[in-house]
Amino acid sequence: MNSWRWLRVLPFVSLSAILSGFVVRADTPSNAKAAAFHKPDKTTIAELEQQVPVLLKEGTVPGASLALIRGGKTYWVHGFGVRDAKSGQPVVEDTIFEAASLSKPVFAYGVLKLVDQGKLDLDAPLSKYLPKPYIEGDPRLDKITARYVLSHRTGFPNWRPDAGLTIHFTPGERFSYSGEGFVYLQKVVEQITGEPLNQYMTEAVFAPLGMHNSSYVWRPNFDALTAMPHNAAGLVGDKGKPKDVNVASSLQTTAGDYALFVEALLDGKGLKPDTLREMEKPQIAVNPECTNCTETAPKELSKSVFWGLGIGIQETAQGESLWHWGDNGEFKAYVVAYPKQKIGVVVFLDGENGLSIIGELLQTAIGGQQPALGWVKYDRYDSPSMQFAKTAREKGATEAINRFRPELVRGDISENSINSTGYQLLATKKLQDSIRIFQLNVELHPQSWNVYDSLAEAYMNDGEKVLAIQNYKKSLELNPKNGNATETLKKLDGN
Repeated sequence: MNSWRWLRVLPFVSLSAILSGFVVRADTPSNAKAAAFHKPDKTTIAELEQQVPVLLKEGTVPGASLALIRGGKTYWVHGFGVRDAKSGQPVVEDTIFEAASLSKPVFAYGVLKLVDQGKLDLDAPLSKYLPKPYIEGDPRLDKITARYVLSHRTGFPNWRPDAGLTIHFTPGERFSYSGEGFVYLQKVVEQITGEPLNQYMTEAVFAPLGMHNSSYVWRPNFDALTAMPHNAAGLVGDKGKPKDVNVASSLQTTAGDYALFVEALLDGKGLKPDTLREMEKPQIAVNPECTNCTETAPKELSKSVFWGLGIGIQETAQGESLWHWGDNGEFKAYVVAYPKQKIGVVVFLDGENGLSIIGELLQTAIGGQQPALGWVKYDRYDSPSMQFAKTAREKGATEAINRFRPELVRGDISENSINSTGYQLLATKKLQDSIRIFQLNVELHPQSWNVYDSLAEAYMNDGEKVLAIQNYKKSLELNPKNGNATETLKKLDGN
């Protein structure tokens, strides 16, 4: 399912005809290198300068900005590739990126400064700070505290659905990643300070730390500095310029600015020692099977990935590290830092595929184990799914299907990955190839309501009303709650 609209359709091709007569080969071992844990140095920089351009090309990621931290101080900041594939303008040190969810740790730091000042109690109900209830009719709201928000234990979904915000489990009971919780806490902070959130963060965090190119709302000077968003095919999209603060995702910043924030965490700057320790202490273990777990109680808890106050925590053979990932769709970001060794790396990327190259990049930058990467479950750039999509974009659907028959048969390429490939082809106007990919997904996953919805959308935009209705009805048969199909069928029936 997607909102894109398209113009033509390809006749259905049987998957059994496509896949027949081929032998499934064994998995090939990963080619990821196992670099040793190390502090960034001149050799590291030289290796990154050689490696990153290659990774950007292989991953179809237009540009990146990196900052390395050594001895608790920023050691190196560098831009790679382009900030705008259309104009060819390069990424430089002061290029502005969307921090995405890396917005959350910075906000958490600002919240903890209020705790240090005695203006906010980490364990008091947030409802006591607001003049009226944030949501109505659920007494469990009074159980939500700043601690539960910062450690993702509110019971809120990541983002509220159209039907409204609800609490899905008893607050504090378990982990479930939630941007909505941070928005709730944002309202509380504005109430406590009496200031707009960005003004408070500028005064309390950005200015003291020297983060002069950082803001949760758009500034006019960002127009000449910003990186542009790029889809999985490397095409430029429209840049959002936030007028309103969303502390969970709207931070605009540079790699160098963000490294100054990481310096503060490593050096204990700006927070009382006990408060910093509380921030960097595991508050809850995550569910190994999911990030957004509102409906799923964990069968077991992770032994290596936890959440502190506003930031993730990894326990590895190299010791504890702080980490967070960011995903605003066509902007990606990642940070990891080791308090004991006082080293770290900040990475911002301006492409939808950005996190596919993070594993290789981190191995070169600092090495060591990164169990969080396995938990967030992004495909590597050289995985079957990513290579299938790249082949389809560059060589066409037939070549991709032929080349990846064994992986398709084994299920190594997921339903979501195949659907994403179809939409990538639609974005580049390769309609016949995109329809073939959607048809492939329908036959591979005949019990999935979503694949029928996607195929129906393509038929509808091609003017194939009968086929669109058939596929939307099939999607509704499998998922009666598919509101998109219900609403679209009403429009089609009215034509």
